[in-house]
Amino acid sequence: MRVHDNVLDLIGNTPLVRLSRFDTGPCELYAKLESQNPGGSIKDRIGLRMIEAAERDGKLAPGGTIIEATAGNTGLGLALAAIHKGYRLLLVIPDKMSQEKIFHLRAMGVEILMTRSDVGKGHPEYYQDMALRIASERPGAFYIDQFSNPANPRTHETWTAPEIWEQMEHRLDAVVCGVGTGGTLTGIGRFMARAAPHVQMVLADPRGSILADMANTGAHGEAGSWLVEGIGEDFVPQNCELRFVAKAYSIPDAESLLVARELLLKEGIFGGSSAGTLLAAALRYCREQTAPRRVVTIVPDVGGKYLSKMFNDYWLMEQGILTRADKGDLSDLIARRHGEQATVVVAPDDTLMTALARMKLYDFGQLPVLDGDKVVGIIDESDVLLAVYGDEARFREPVRAAMSARLETLPASAGIDALLPIFDRGHVAIVVDGDRFLGLITRYDLLTYLRRRAH
Repeated sequence: MRVHDNVLDLIGNTPLVRLSRFDTGPCELYAKLESQNPGGSIKDRIGLRMIEAAERDGKLAPGGTIIEATAGNTGLGLALAAIHKGYRLLLVIPDKMSQEKIFHLRAMGVEILMTRSDVGKGHPEYYQDMALRIASERPGAFYIDQFSNPANPRTHETWTAPEIWEQMEHRLDAVVCGVGTGGTLTGIGRFMARAAPHVQMVLADPRGSILADMANTGAHGEAGSWLVEGIGEDFVPQNCELRFVAKAYSIPDAESLLVARELLLKEGIFGGSSAGTLLAAALRYCREQTAPRRVVTIVPDVGGKYLSKMFNDYWLMEQGILTRADKGDLSDLIARRHGEQATVVVAPDDTLMTALARMKLYDFGQLPVLDGDKVVGIIDESDVLLAVYGDEARFREPVRAAMSARLETLPASAGIDALLPIFDRGHVAIVVDGDRFLGLITRYDLLTYLRRRAH
């Protein structure tokens, strides 16, 4: 077993796995696990190669600052290389990115600016426009610009594509790609056009992106929005050569996210949201075939970056992807608070330290206090603060000493309108069945419920 000089040597040479537990029609379907790069994504490849190209071209001076607009993964790839090469890194990230990616980047010492994800190219707060503007204002800064940087597609043309071709032993009929910057599609497409012109390039695109329509018809309607991260665009990036696309599929968010979860359940492969889009398109393509074909799809990144989102049932419910029949009463709002996952509570004799630890762990501002099944109080961060301020030893006192016993309770059968007077008094609603506690409803719960109904 070889000992490597540093983590950058671990980029590439990722495994290829046959998917045997899905219905692939007459085809053989293989997954290229780019999630096993050291930064957890295919973007490790371009992060390293774009920095090396900038060094060769004299665009990066020692100790300089790299600036990039990214959905997160390119930032992680750049951060890996920047750590070893001594560069500072500033990333402009749209606000729909998962917390896990942001925490990962900050842990690597990256400076992050969050901007809006609901605006298009040309708006001053669009993430690419903002990154370009900041780079022009900072001395010694270089905007690496994965969307037009030629080192991006060249990386996949000279590295990723030959790797796939050799792993498939030169027996390959189609490759399924997504487009964020277009580098993967363009680079692999260029290689296959020379080495194996019969290989079809298949585009997997989130519904709401314009790229599938552009590839299939040459025109597109108005861009929409989508939940899948890292792929899909409202414009055609400079690095994206759609001429290579033989077939394009527009995949709804629900299909993408549920197929990604299915990939974990069936194959044990922990892929992110874009992996679901690519696999869903690959399955559609395979099932449409009338003759055997060997198809490769890509798992662009690891699912651990999306635990708070696509692998969280309650987040999927809030997005309307996991659904259930509404009853029209308060039980619709507390469904995510009980059932398979027990409600987070404290007991009257638990310590204030225990209460605070649970609030912090589950990101709740208040907790119900239960004696058996009966709710006897509620405690929030303010209650704990007032109890311990000036004497930290009071963290060891019981919850009953600081909780509020002034409770606003409602039966689950009550209508939604019954919540508004309670919220107007600054309280949370406690839903009960007789004396038995069912759940809490906050303003946020009501807003989330109303947003879900608007979908």
